Amino acid sequence: MSRTNSSSLSPGFFILNGVPGLEATHIWISLPFCFMYIVAVLGNCGLIYLISHEESLHRPMYYFLALLSFTDVTLCTTTVPNMLCIFWFNLKEIDFNACLAQMFFVHMLTGMESGVLMLMALDRYVAICYPLRYATILTNPVITKAGLATFLRSVMLIIPFTFLTKRLPYCRGNLISHTYCDHMSVAKVSCGNFKVNAIYGLLAALLIGGFDMTCIAVSYSMILRAVVTLSSADARHKAFSTCTSHICAIVITYVPALFTIFTHRFGEKNIPHHVHIIIANLYLMFPPTLNPIVYGVKTKQIQEGVIKLIFKEKGRIIFTYL
Repeated sequence: MSRTNSSSLSPGFFILNGVPGLEATHIWISLPFCFMYIVAVLGNCGLIYLISHEESLHRPMYYFLALLSFTDVTLCTTTVPNMLCIFWFNLKEIDFNACLAQMFFVHMLTGMESGVLMLMALDRYVAICYPLRYATILTNPVITKAGLATFLRSVMLIIPFTFLTKRLPYCRGNLISHTYCDHMSVAKVSCGNFKVNAIYGLLAALLIGGFDMTCIAVSYSMILRAVVTLSSADARHKAFSTCTSHICAIVITYVPALFTIFTHRFGEKNIPHHVHIIIANLYLMFPPTLNPIVYGVKTKQIQEGVIKLIFKEKGRIIFTYL
């Protein structure tokens, strides 16, 4: 009997099946994901480097952006290389514990990403509603504590996923119809009762995403009320323009995230499985790929920082050769 059909309650490995039904097109599916991954790595690493080296960007808004970039590039790195190995080399096996580790990091980092977006909304709220106290409210120690609290919240809420999934018996086999180890995809391979997993997964999504979206909504309602009271149309436009990049990042992150969460639990019978898997991968790839582009296009200070950095590097090279 093959190991895939083993009756073992704790399999030594899982088999990630990629996108079921579209195996013949795996190579073509891999190309856009590979391109997006390259853009995501270059864009986010470039943003982190720019923010760390350009003194004019040493401000709370850009510190949070650097944290978001680090989270994004780490998130896509936990899944895309493994996915490309499945598509290109048919390397589908993943160790049981490695699968649990990947599952933890995927969900922890998505929770971290949501938390950073919430912190960025609070940053915009303080900047627009309390501009004179902005520097005294959002000090470096406050930013550090906020980032650490967001990280610890994600870790503490996602750690139970690992234990809840590990306790399940896996007597139906070890084939996962996905490109990475998602919590519910792994739990559904089990022959045990995974109702607790489903309930806790929804609870964690509400505690992280629900709380963050509520904070974001409240922050922007307060921002809108403050901006509307401004007498100058130019001042209103300037205040709103500082938020456009963040609003785009929110839409890019939460729309596919909500689709993935709710189709896993309520809409699988109505949506083809391969569509769900592709959307789940885009949910992990869209924010890391598009956020650096959005902030690069929409944020004047980042554009100026890039130009300044380019000329500084050119001057350094010229001076070296002279």
